[in-house]
Amino acid sequence: METKNVKVEVADPTTLGLFGLAIVTLVASSQKLGWTSGLSYLLPWAIFLGGMAQLIASVFDFKHKNLFGATAFSAYGLFWIGMAMGWLIKLGCFGETLASEIDTRQLGFVFLGYMILSIVLTISGLKMSKVMFFLLFLIVMLFLGLSLDSFGFGAIWHSVAAYSELIISITTFYALS
Repeated sequence: METKNVKVEVADPTTLGLFGLAIVTLVASSQKLGWTSGLSYLLPWAIFLGGMAQLIASVFDFKHKNLFGATAFSAYGLFWIGMAMGWLIKLGCFGETLASEIDTRQLGFVFLGYMILSIVLTISGLKMSKVMFFLLFLIVMLFLGLSLDSFGFGAIWHSVAAYSELIISITTFYALS
């Protein structure tokens, strides 16, 4: 019996992953900047575009043997799903007991871990385009701001995170072109 290998071609998933990032950071930054309020309409975009679209892009980047894209899209996709779960807890969707036991410093450590990952990806991004390097630098700034804000270092860090996130969205839309 002869074994036959069939190669399935798939399109480059980068555009899907970047579009997910652009939309979710635009909506999230609007909330951080005070242009919108609440989390209810942020949740679907975090779950579907921030989370699922980036995870789908990750799977296809693995098929393309693009370790950088696969790692970035899977890590950030899981981040957005985790954030959505955290917001659901905060909103009391899993009960008041869980909502009342929130310690934002735990989230600060998550942000710190993602900042470290983002620094590693930024160093790898030096080999890529200037736009990708700038985007990753902004993501580092976002996680720095989020970390320090979660640890209570002052409102300025919330602003750093908010404006970094808005510029991430704009830069990502530019990167789509």
